Amino acid sequence: MNVDVLLPLALAFIMFSVGLSLRGADFGAVFARPAGLAVGLAGQLLLVPLAALAVAVAAGLPGPLAAGLLILGACPGGASSGFLTHLARGNAALSISLTVISSLAALFTFPLLAHWALGAFADTPLAAAVGEVGQLPVGRLIGSVLLVTTLPVLLGMAARRFAPGASARVERPVGRIATAFFAAIVIGTFAAHRNTILDNLAAVGPATLALNFAVMAGGWWLARLAGCGRPDRVAVAMECGLQNAGLAIFVALGLLHRPELAVAAVVYALVMNFGALGLLFVARRPPAAVPVSG
Repeated sequence: MNVDVLLPLALAFIMFSVGLSLRGADFGAVFARPAGLAVGLAGQLLLVPLAALAVAVAAGLPGPLAAGLLILGACPGGASSGFLTHLARGNAALSISLTVISSLAALFTFPLLAHWALGAFADTPLAAAVGEVGQLPVGRLIGSVLLVTTLPVLLGMAARRFAPGASARVERPVGRIATAFFAAIVIGTFAAHRNTILDNLAAVGPATLALNFAVMAGGWWLARLAGCGRPDRVAVAMECGLQNAGLAIFVALGLLHRPELAVAAVVYALVMNFGALGLLFVARRPPAAVPVSG
């Protein structure tokens, strides 16, 4: 069994563990109070691409590296955002909703943004790029969201609904196993791409770190500006910071056959997890006590 099978299975198990903690009412609340959903989508579809452009220009990245960073910024949220939001005591239902909706929106927004990035930065004629990026694997993208994110979450929710006693008993050990799987995914990502990461860390590492910090802080700020509570802010920040880097890598290598365009996505796939773990650490700390004047 190879990594192409093990990785989706591990992600599906991780999302099943999240589903064990959710109820249908949690998703109902997301749509009943849509401020978090609105700012999360604005962050994913507007803030992240604009931040990628600003970082690429400010860092003076060479054309292909800049185009790769913009292609990454055009990607929807990644499947792990829901799990890390859950660990950070954020609104996991909001995070999962944002992942699904942004992935569907990416069917339209991703090709447009990728076309522009290739034409502007990668010395690739726009007409030539359109035909390749236009082959975005719609079925594969939708299928991965459904099989790796939506279905496992629904199964976990069903287990909680129809077998509450058993679900309560296994929720903690399942969560520990899911955390171990997530750590294995991060380590496996580095191992699989270590040469690319190490060879290009100096060139693109600071830019990816800057992008990750900027979009997570920006997502948190947008949610706070919209009056969202702490759990929603965590969800929006995680969703903005954790991109579907696998899609960017697939487009660069599988469709365009240009490895240099995959460099930023490969490095970001590792870097984004450290930013997310930093947010997790901060979010799990109890709020500072407000002194009471006597």
